[in-house]
Amino acid sequence: MARKTLVTNWVHPEVLDLLSTRGAVEANTTREPWPRAELLRRARDADAILAFMTDHVDGAFLEACPDLKVVACALKGADNFDMEACRARGVDVTIVPDLLTAPTAELAVGLMIALGRNLLAGDRLIRQHPFAGWRPVLYGMGLDGAEVGIVGMGAVGQAIAHRVRPFRCRISYCDAHPLSPAAEDVQGLLRRDLAELLARSDYLVLALPLNAESRHLIDAAAIAAMKPGALLINPARGSLVDEAAVANALEANHLGGYAADVFETEDWARPDRPAGVEPRLLSHARTVLTPHIGSAVDSVRRDIALAAARNILRHLDGLQREPPSHDRSAA
Repeated sequence: MARKTLVTNWVHPEVLDLLSTRGAVEANTTREPWPRAELLRRARDADAILAFMTDHVDGAFLEACPDLKVVACALKGADNFDMEACRARGVDVTIVPDLLTAPTAELAVGLMIALGRNLLAGDRLIRQHPFAGWRPVLYGMGLDGAEVGIVGMGAVGQAIAHRVRPFRCRISYCDAHPLSPAAEDVQGLLRRDLAELLARSDYLVLALPLNAESRHLIDAAAIAAMKPGALLINPARGSLVDEAAVANALEANHLGGYAADVFETEDWARPDRPAGVEPRLLSHARTVLTPHIGSAVDSVRRDIALAAARNILRHLDGLQREPPSHDRSAA
């Protein structure tokens, strides 16, 4: 039986070459996602979909795609995909859990440095005014010896801690599933509850998945409990924070700055997701905002898509080996 795989966003050519060994491949060759209606039109006869962060698979999507057997996500956090609906329809959903950890942690440290050391403000200053040499301006917050609090100590949280340790930071964390005391000792981590982490951290870094418990974990009350002038870093999921509350705290000069690679508007699982990024964050001088580039290392993105493609191949090969569900010889 001929199989069709749909690739919803641009990938490296070798990914398409690999997928084409098992059947027809229809791929988005642009750098912009298809509109929802066009995606559904193309997906309606697909057996497999190689999906990305821009995609949202729910019951309505599955209803429109009766042939779909597998959704291979080229990502780690699959909160935009309705797992229960997929299970009910017999559609397998796969993720790529490991390859995103290192580049995401790397970007998190970059955001910390960019925000703390006023890199964007310095860049704007030197571009907009004739450079006349050093001036006593743009004094910021260094990482050396800073109190760093990490909310979430899974793979990404540990990778962030590993990367900031050479800056001689004092690293604390909170997690509903804490590390063992031995692991904490080896990694130089101090466990605190969230209230204490908020009160003590110079840099508060979010490294959590998005779920019902973590949505808007950092709201107005949490921000009010943070140390005045502290910096908030979000490389994880937009809806971990209330962006309006962040903007309010920046305007009140309570929060020292906000750096984010992710935004509430991306979280398709939220029926009330905002239509765009909080406008006051876009215009505020003490923000550093990047367009979800945590894993945007060329070789990493190629390997992530290849891993997702191999998940599709394994699934399609399994379907090919499955015996017929009933004997058609008498038909």
